[in-house]
Amino acid sequence: MANIYDYAYDLEKAIRESDEFQGLKQAYEAVMADEQAKEMFDNFRNTQIELQQKQMQGQEISEEEVEQARKVVETVQQHEQISKLMEEEQRLNQTINDVSKIITKPLEELYGTDEEGQQ
Repeated sequence: MANIYDYAYDLEKAIRESDEFQGLKQAYEAVMADEQAKEMFDNFRNTQIELQQKQMQGQEISEEEVEQARKVVETVQQHEQISKLMEEEQRLNQTINDVSKIITKPLEELYGTDEEGQQ
């Protein structure tokens, strides 16, 4: 029997070669090639990271910060290339979530839990 890590590396390769990843890669490269889109996207990512770090540290996020983040999201969603990038990212995330469900199925079966975590 093959080593489980060999299968994991095969899965990594399959993800890299998938239509979902290739679509995300093309969308990302298009955003990075457009200076305005890149700047907007970097601002969006920095805003996300700052808020996540505050949450992880248990710090309160002010209404002003929430409003600022909302405006940043609205702005990037209106940019066609960034919107496409976000769609492609969502598509790949859905695929990874589906694969995760498949991978964890033996544990679900072992512990007798269903999708809602009930026994």
